[in-house]
Amino acid sequence: MATSGRIFIAELGVGEQGDSIGGQVLIRGWAKFVRKTKSTTFIVLQDASGTVQCVGSAQLPVHVKREDALEIVGKPRKDERAKPLGFEVDIVEIRVIGVASESLPFPSGGNDIAEVGIETVLDYRPLSLRTDRVGTIFRIQAALVEGFREALRKRRFTEIITSKIVGGGTEGGANLFAIQYFDRVAYLAQSPQFYKEHGVLGFERVFETGHVYRAEPHATSRHLTEYYSLDFEMGFIDGPEDIIQVEREALTEIFETIKQRFEKQLAGFESYLPSMMNVPTWTFDAFVERLAKAHGRTDLIDDLNPEAERQLCTMAEQECGVAAVFVIGYPMSARPFYTHPRGDTDRAAGFDLLFRGLEITTGGQRLHTRTDLEAALRAKGVDPTVFEPHLKMFELGMPPHGGLAIGLERLTAQILGLKNIREATMYPRDMNRLSP
Repeated sequence: MATSGRIFIAELGVGEQGDSIGGQVLIRGWAKFVRKTKSTTFIVLQDASGTVQCVGSAQLPVHVKREDALEIVGKPRKDERAKPLGFEVDIVEIRVIGVASESLPFPSGGNDIAEVGIETVLDYRPLSLRTDRVGTIFRIQAALVEGFREALRKRRFTEIITSKIVGGGTEGGANLFAIQYFDRVAYLAQSPQFYKEHGVLGFERVFETGHVYRAEPHATSRHLTEYYSLDFEMGFIDGPEDIIQVEREALTEIFETIKQRFEKQLAGFESYLPSMMNVPTWTFDAFVERLAKAHGRTDLIDDLNPEAERQLCTMAEQECGVAAVFVIGYPMSARPFYTHPRGDTDRAAGFDLLFRGLEITTGGQRLHTRTDLEAALRAKGVDPTVFEPHLKMFELGMPPHGGLAIGLERLTAQILGLKNIREATMYPRDMNRLSP
C-alpha cells in the first residue's frame, strides 16, 4: 500500500490536488455501497467530506462489503456522469482496515432509515450517522450551535463555561438529579442561570452552550432529562423586549445561514426556517382571550399545554405569516423566583417563544436587587440564607438584566419537522434510556 499522504474526497481535483487527475491518490472511508458486475466492482466510498465512486475489477484482492472501512490508492478519472464530483477513482490498491459485521440492522446507504424503528437507530447511532438523513440532522445541529456563537459574538457577548455540579437548584429541588459528592450531596445543574447573572457582573453580555438536567418523569416525544441549552444573559436592559429583539435577530441570521449551507439537504425534510423579525409578541391574557373565543378554551390558568401552543402558532401564522409567537406576561406564580414583574402587575416580565407549535425558548428580565430577591424567596417560603453565595453577588453593582435559554434539540426538531425530539438527540436520556 502506498504511503503518500491521504486526502479527503472533497479535495480530489481541488486546488493543488487538481493535478492529481490521472495521478495516484490515497483515500480512506467506509463502503457505503458495493455493487458487482461480471467485469467490474463499484464501491461508493464515504469519508468526512463526501462520497466518490471507486471502480475496480470484478475480482478484487480482498473481500469488500458494505460498511467496511477501506484504504484505497487510486487514479481519479473525469466522468461527467459521476455525481456529485464529476469523476470516479480507478482502484489501484485496496485494503480493508476495519471489518463490519455480515449482519447489520440497516445499511448506511439508501433512503430507508426513516422506516427503521427509533430504538434500533439509537442502539446503532454511529451507523445511523453515516446515513444521509441522520448525518444531515446532526450537521445542521452543529451549524445551529456555530451560528448561535457567531451571532452573539458579533453583538459583544463573551462565551463562558460554568460548572454543571452545583450545591442547589436554581428553579427548585423537585426536579434535581442528586449525586454523591465526596461526603455530601450535590446536584446536576438545571440551568446555568446564576452563573450567567454572575457573568453579567463581569462582562455585561455573556453566553454559554452546555448540557442541563431535569429529573422530570416525562416519557413523551418532546421531553429529555438531559438536553443541550443555548443560553445568553445581558445587562443594562430596559425590559424583556430587548432580549426578544436579540433573539429575533440571531435566529433570523442563523436560519438564513442554514438555508444557504444546506439547501439541497433540506429538501429531504419538512423544513421551516422563516425570518423571525415579524414574529408577534402577545400577552398571556390576550391569548387566553383569543383561545377562549376561537376554541372555547377555559382551562388555561397560569401556563400553556401542548394543544394551546399549537393553536397559538396556527393563529400567528394566519395573522402574521410566521408560525411562531412570543408569549409574555405569564402569571408570576408560574415563573422562577428571580423573575422580574411586568410593571406593577402580578404578571411576569418573562416570555416563551413558541415555534411551530412547541416552546423552544424561555427567557425574561430578572430581579437585580438583593432586597427584591430576598422578598421573592420569602414569598415562596424559602429562607434567603440558602442562596447566600448567590445573593452576595448582587452587592457588586448588578444592573437591570435578563436573558434566555433555547433547547437545541427542540430547535433542531422544529426547524426540520421531526416528530420525536430523540431524532435530534445523538444519545438521548429519558426515563427509559441510559445507554449507549
